[in-house]
Amino acid sequence: MKNFLILFIFICATTKVCAQFPYGTTGLLHMPTADMQRDKTFMTGGSLLGQEATPDAWNYKTWNYYVNITFFPWMEVGYTCTLLRMNSPELGINNEFTNQDRNFSLRLRLWKEGWWNQWTPQIVIGSNDPITTAFEGNGVGETGNGYWNRYYLAATKHIPFLGIGDLGLHASYVYNKRKEYHLNGPAFGANFRFALPETSIVYKAINGLDLRAEYDSRTINIGGQYSFWKDYINTVVELNQCKYLSGGLVFKVHLK
Repeated sequence: MKNFLILFIFICATTKVCAQFPYGTTGLLHMPTADMQRDKTFMTGGSLLGQEATPDAWNYKTWNYYVNITFFPWMEVGYTCTLLRMNSPELGINNEFTNQDRNFSLRLRLWKEGWWNQWTPQIVIGSNDPITTAFEGNGVGETGNGYWNRYYLAATKHIPFLGIGDLGLHASYVYNKRKEYHLNGPAFGANFRFALPETSIVYKAINGLDLRAEYDSRTINIGGQYSFWKDYINTVVELNQCKYLSGGLVFKVHLK
């Protein structure tokens, strides 16, 4: 039992945390989780987002880019820009990317995994795009430019499998009152990151793979992340609704 507890703590401490490429924060594909990055982790990245992976303001494929930092082990802050097209023949603009939507995100850890006993989950509260200044004044209402707005409470538990990998189980409640891209309900998901004995080149290659599946309170999505160079570079691929492709690159630097 003592050896199991040591192994459990080791795997949880060394597990590489998933990056959520549409929002530029930590999470699965679209649903939030209670995972947190390592203290003083700086993330930046960019994504190609299919129409199905974005709010209704985008009826076309678009790009985003973001910066994100975990200031403390219990606080993560991010800033994400998503490109917007404009079609104005009188101005000589024909479906060109001429503007961008900006949104901030904040995540706070309320309870650390294993604080009370080894089976207690981690709990995080957070929000994306919490305020807007157009149409609605302060706060986000049913309309306006808070396209990515959501508030959530998330719980995560990791279960190690000796010599195989780590299973993450995630549950959250997501809420907003937007007319478009309405989110109001439970979300569930899981991810599995391989941790095979590195006795061959094949096993070493597989160990960079993280498989994911989720119901984000709107759609069922599947995908995965692959880590290169000790988690400094990550690629993320998603099939939204299990058929529409999106993906991105995430770069991490540990400042501490």
